[in-house]
Amino acid sequence: METAEGTEFDVVVIGGGPGGYATALYGASAGLSVAVVEKDKVGGTCLHRGCIPAKEFLETAAVHRTVAGAKEFGVQADQPTVDFAVSQARKQKVVDQLHKGLSGLMKGRHITVFAGTGTLLADHRVHVEAPDGSSTDVHGADIVLASGSVPRTIPGFDVDGRVVLTSDEVLDLQRVPSSLVVIGGGAIGCEFASMFSDLGSQVTVLEAMPALLPGCDADVAAVVARSFRRRGITVHTGVQVTGHEPNSSGTTVSFGDGQTVAVDAVVVSVGRRPLTEGLLGDGTGVQIDQRGFVVVDQFQRATAERVWAVGDVVATPQLAHVGFAEGIVVIKSILGEPVVPVDYGKVPWAIYCQPEVAFAGMTEEAAREAGIDVVVKKDPYGGNSRARILGETDGLVKVVARREADGRAGPILGVHMVGPWVTEQLGQGYLAVNWEATPDEVAQFIQPHPTLSESFGETVLALTGRGLHVG
Repeated sequence: METAEGTEFDVVVIGGGPGGYATALYGASAGLSVAVVEKDKVGGTCLHRGCIPAKEFLETAAVHRTVAGAKEFGVQADQPTVDFAVSQARKQKVVDQLHKGLSGLMKGRHITVFAGTGTLLADHRVHVEAPDGSSTDVHGADIVLASGSVPRTIPGFDVDGRVVLTSDEVLDLQRVPSSLVVIGGGAIGCEFASMFSDLGSQVTVLEAMPALLPGCDADVAAVVARSFRRRGITVHTGVQVTGHEPNSSGTTVSFGDGQTVAVDAVVVSVGRRPLTEGLLGDGTGVQIDQRGFVVVDQFQRATAERVWAVGDVVATPQLAHVGFAEGIVVIKSILGEPVVPVDYGKVPWAIYCQPEVAFAGMTEEAAREAGIDVVVKKDPYGGNSRARILGETDGLVKVVARREADGRAGPILGVHMVGPWVTEQLGQGYLAVNWEATPDEVAQFIQPHPTLSESFGETVLALTGRGLHVG
C-alpha cells in the first residue's frame, strides 16, 4: 500500500472491502480525490476470507462431483480423491491475482490507500493507526464508513481454529474433516454443508428455524432439503444447539432434546455482525443502533452531515453487490446527480450450494402475507433438455406475478430458481422484477434452445395463459 503525500481529500473511505473499494473506484472515475483506509488488504472479507475463496472451494467440489459421475457419460475415470492443500494453493493464487488486479486498478485511478485502522473523529478527520505503531490524520470533505463485518459466534463455542471454526478458519483448512457439524442452515451454512459433503465429509446441519434457507421461497428450500437428504447430509431443523464436549479427536455436539453427534469439527455459520468497534471517536454525531449497525437513510446518509455508510456496516442485505450499489448511490449523491436508492426488496441473491439457488423479489408466501393476490407458475428442470443433457435435473423455476382484476397475470413480483447454474441465469428474472414487467411483455423475448435459461421463458409464457411445455 502506498502512503499519501497530502492528507486532504474529497472523499475518505474507511474500509477497503466491496462497499468501500466500489465507492472509491466510482468516485475516482468521476474526478474526485479519494483515500481509502484499510487495516488489512483491499478487497476485504469478500475477496480474502469470504465470497471468492469459498466459491473456489465449491468449484473444487463441483469438479470432484463431475469426475465421480464421469462414467455415466462413458468417460472412464478412477474414483477421485481430494488433495485439499492443492485446492488451498489454487484458491490463494486466484485471490492473489484478483487482489493484484484490484490494487492496480485503484492505483491507476490515483486512489491513495492508507495502511492502518481508521477511526472517524470530529470535523471529518480520520485517525489512522498504522501496523508499525505510527499514526496520521487525514481529512475528507465527505466520509464513507465501510468497515464491514465479522462472523458471529455463539456462547459455548469458542473458536479455536482446530475443532470450532467460523468461515474465516474453514477457508484455511489444509485437509477435509471426515465429519463435521454446520451450525446454521442459511446461505453460508448450506454452501459449506454442500461443499464438504461433495468432498467426502459426513455432514450434519443444525438449524434453529423450521426449515433450511430461511427467507427463501418454500418450494426452493424444499428442493435443497431433498437434495441434501439424498446425498446423505443429515439435517435437523427447529433445534437449538446447547453445547459441545471436546475430545482428543474432535467434539460431541449437543442439540435439541438431549440429542448428540460426534464429529471432527464444528463450523459456526450463524451470520455476521457489523464491525463498528473503534470506528467512531467522540463528537462525530454518527448514530449506531442497538445491533451495532450505522444508522443511515435511504441514500446511505448517516446522522452526521456529509458522513455516509455502505456495505455490511449498515443493516441491509450482506451481499457484496449490494455494497457496490450503495457506493454508487453515495457518490452520485455527493456529486448532486439524480440518484435512485437501492430497493432492497428486489436485489439479486445467489447461493452456491448444490443445487444452486438464485432469486429476486417477493416469495409467494411474502406476497400472500402482504395481502397480494398472486398467480404462480413453476417449471421443473426435469423437463429441460439442457438439464437432461447435463444430468442435473433437480430444481425448478418459479415466477410469482400479481393477479389483475380480470384474472390475468400482471407485474412480475418475484423470480425464484433452484437447480443447475441458476446463479448465472437470474439476470433476466432480476430485470423483469425491477422493471415491473408483465408476463405478456417478457414472453415476447425468444429464448435460445436448448438452454437452461429457457425454463424462465417457458414459465413466464405459461403465465400468459398459453404455455408450450408448461401447463
